[in-house]
Amino acid sequence: MTPATGERLLRFVGDKIIFTLRDEKKSAVRARQSARLRTNLGRAALRRREIIAAHAGGATAAGASWRDLPMQPTADGWQIELPLAEVGYFKAKAYLLDEKNWQHWPAGSDVGICVHPDFSRTANTIYCAFTRLLGPTKNLASTANAKLEAELKSLESQGYATLPPSGKFRDLTHQLPHIVNRLGCRIIHLLPVHPTPTTYARFGRFGSPYAALDLTAVDPALVEFDKRTTGIDQFCELTQTAHSLGARVFIDIVINHTGWGSTLQENHPEFFLKKTDGDFASPGAWGTVWEDLVELEQHDVKLWDLVADSLLVWCRRGVDGFRCDAGYKIPTPAWQYIVARVQDEFSETIFLLEGLGGSWEATESLLTEGGMQWAYSELFQNYSGQDVAWYLDYANRQNERIGSYVHYSETHDNSRLADKGRAWSLLRNRLCALTSPGGGFGFTCGVEWLAAEKIRVHGNTGLNWDSTDNLVPELGRLNRLISDHPCFFDGAKLTRLSAPDAPVYALLRESAEGKDSVLILVNTDVEKENSLALAQSAIGNRQSAIPCKPNPTSSPPPTPTRTKPPSAPTYILTAGKPAAKSPPPSAGPSERFGM
Repeated sequence: MTPATGERLLRFVGDKIIFTLRDEKKSAVRARQSARLRTNLGRAALRRREIIAAHAGGATAAGASWRDLPMQPTADGWQIELPLAEVGYFKAKAYLLDEKNWQHWPAGSDVGICVHPDFSRTANTIYCAFTRLLGPTKNLASTANAKLEAELKSLESQGYATLPPSGKFRDLTHQLPHIVNRLGCRIIHLLPVHPTPTTYARFGRFGSPYAALDLTAVDPALVEFDKRTTGIDQFCELTQTAHSLGARVFIDIVINHTGWGSTLQENHPEFFLKKTDGDFASPGAWGTVWEDLVELEQHDVKLWDLVADSLLVWCRRGVDGFRCDAGYKIPTPAWQYIVARVQDEFSETIFLLEGLGGSWEATESLLTEGGMQWAYSELFQNYSGQDVAWYLDYANRQNERIGSYVHYSETHDNSRLADKGRAWSLLRNRLCALTSPGGGFGFTCGVEWLAAEKIRVHGNTGLNWDSTDNLVPELGRLNRLISDHPCFFDGAKLTRLSAPDAPVYALLRESAEGKDSVLILVNTDVEKENSLALAQSAIGNRQSAIPCKPNPTSSPPPTPTRTKPPSAPTYILTAGKPAAKSPPPSAGPSERFGM
């Protein structure tokens, strides 16, 4: 059978898929045989409703969405071609009917087909915006102020709560032309916008946005006092403006826990975990317990209904996708039900899994059976050439099979790239963008301005906004390249050319049609010059892929060591250490093909 049994495939709405079944024995009685494809392709709505009905009733799905389709005879077997017109995760397997009408099945499990929305084929650059930081302090390189800090602590020691000035939805709306038109981002990812604790169980001066008090409300701190509008109106202004610019809006959702005193906890305490001593439990990870949070127990479908209802409210307000915080802690059946509920009304909604801390098997389960489409990549945690190579080998295989592993160059949980300098930030952003599947690349607000102060989601930090030393032109060019070049569209072939342990990572991208190619060269060490030898046969006769030359002031590259002469001409590729505070390079071969 082709595709082979047990395979996983990623496709998009508008594609077609061909299944073939061959009789290896070449039986003489084929004329009296026939073949069928058993599948639920083309039955997305029925499949979703089956999931909803089964989970709601505590039953097992009956398989009503499956059907048997006749396959057409060919010279050596049978074949069927099907259009992919619906989003979802589907299965299929072909079988033979002999002259006695007995079924003969190929060994192995069903083929799994993940079908994603047509719009998600490419140009999936994500701008992660923490709305609170876009207020009056956004232009500061640092919000540290020793005198003010002493005064605030004095007040807090007397029991007063102090609230830093906060950015508003309208502050972010005002910056959308910069984010979409200037930087070229197509998705605005908002950190949680829900109200947070302001009295007890408050973490930091803002209160952690991940301690949601109401799953459908907005934090008053994000709203301007305007007698003509509500906070929800101002949120909808943001989504409507983004849509008018051709962008989409994702929001962070947290359904593993809430903040203490949330409406859910007050009205449904039975949904929350308790310790043996009767105390509510707080979640944790990596040896840390988050005391401002209270953990949900995930096995009651009534809770799943409340979550799905809240997500549908946000979809009606213009939200196009959800970044699912700690999503791996939610069982697959719960996500399967929630995604089915949402996509039954908004079929193109994207679910982006934050699976960091969970197993790779859990991520694969959620991107298939769970119904999700995208997942956080772990590339931002890999630095050496060897680590980059092995992780990208894995991620690129998964990108072809089950979903897009989005390469965030930096997240709100990590130190800022610019803390290690301009060259490091530019390197990591280019690495994440140029190795991305379908342009699935993201970065956090302030990256473009070389913001170096680590983001504290529960406190105020500066974004260095409008700094004269910035990466705005470079990120704009980078996003145009990965949005418009055929080698970053779906179906592109990615081939690592460098050795697994090479400090210079070399990746050849070839368009699905085979008419375009891009050679990407990354020196993973910004402090040390490294060289790489590649045979011409590896990259073909493409003069545009001739390597970037080192800075003329750099020392000559070391001679690569070879155990035997190459069988074809070899290019010697060298990446040198950049000069301190060097101006951004002009567009040219080095912009398109290497770093």
